[in-house]
Amino acid sequence: MDQRAASTTTPTGKPRARGLGIPQAGTPGPANAITDVDGVLVGYSTLIKGDGKLSLGHGPVRTGVTAILPLGRDGVGIACAAGYHSFNGNGEMTGASWLEEAGSLNMPILITNTHAVGPCHRGVIDWVARNKPEVANQWLLPVVAETWDGYLNDINGSHVSVEHAIEAIDVAAGGAIEEGSVGGGTGMNCYAFKGGSGSASRIVDYGHRSYTIGVFLQANFGSRNELSIAGVPLGHELAADNPMEAYFSGQPTGAGSCISIVATDAPLLPGQCKALARRVPLGLARTGTAGSHFSGDIFLAFSTANPDALNGRFPKGAPTVESYSHMDFIPWGRMDEFYTAVVQATEEAVLNALIANADMVGRDGNRTPALPHAKVVAALKSRGVIAG
Repeated sequence: MDQRAASTTTPTGKPRARGLGIPQAGTPGPANAITDVDGVLVGYSTLIKGDGKLSLGHGPVRTGVTAILPLGRDGVGIACAAGYHSFNGNGEMTGASWLEEAGSLNMPILITNTHAVGPCHRGVIDWVARNKPEVANQWLLPVVAETWDGYLNDINGSHVSVEHAIEAIDVAAGGAIEEGSVGGGTGMNCYAFKGGSGSASRIVDYGHRSYTIGVFLQANFGSRNELSIAGVPLGHELAADNPMEAYFSGQPTGAGSCISIVATDAPLLPGQCKALARRVPLGLARTGTAGSHFSGDIFLAFSTANPDALNGRFPKGAPTVESYSHMDFIPWGRMDEFYTAVVQATEEAVLNALIANADMVGRDGNRTPALPHAKVVAALKSRGVIAG
């Protein structure tokens, strides 16, 4: 797939933001995805089955698992500098206390639905025990994050299994990735349109070389009236066909959550990774959200540079002159362009999650409409955002 095609469509031909002609600031990588960071793999296990009324444990099922591997399968057990930020804590990301303590990450990151964190956590442990027993001989604190898909999915049923988590890790690959209703994003909604999995990347020039910032997010947040695209408020213009508003009548409609993972090959300290994670809300805000109390918005950033410099394994023998770790890192005063890249890629990743999608009907006949492409394009053309 050439760079233009990768930027405008998904591998199955679904349009992305650039495919609709929506202007985006910054320069993307070849796939315009988190996988543009060398070594990063993304895998999905998607579960869609059954229709009709909710029947606990018997569907309908609209859910799944997403796996993000910072250094690929061979790199599991090798520490990356990492940091996380909780914009709003009405959600879950396991392993966060160890991220704060050690500033490092050395295992796959999984994203799923709110009530499937347990089997995914176990799935990471089982995968590592089978494939990297020397790593599992010490302790494992997997990072598993979630958003709520109970409007479309039988969320209280035990549909996501350990095997689904393992499958997502096993099939993870680089290059262009699918978006929309896939993996953990299968049953998610964004601005009361069909949401889910989205990604984007940016190239940051740094004098003698270039670095990549990649963002992946599971978009499940926002009220319809908040939606803004390319700086144009469109929520009221696109207010029609909003079955979620009737379903949640009298209740907050911006609930759901957003998990975002930021990857880079730029050499960063853990505190600088955390600083990247803190910029994700600025990209989300460009799409309109004010950050609902009922939306758990939790973000993690990691750097693939300086591999294993921050490992926390048990030491062997007495310290010697060689018993030091060393890290290169971008000076703090040169971080601004990396911050900008995170904001730009986050905004585009949300739009890609919305645009690479279709209507979905789930439990009890609950329906989420897809973002109406033609109406969005017409509205942006009428403002001169897209050339007529």
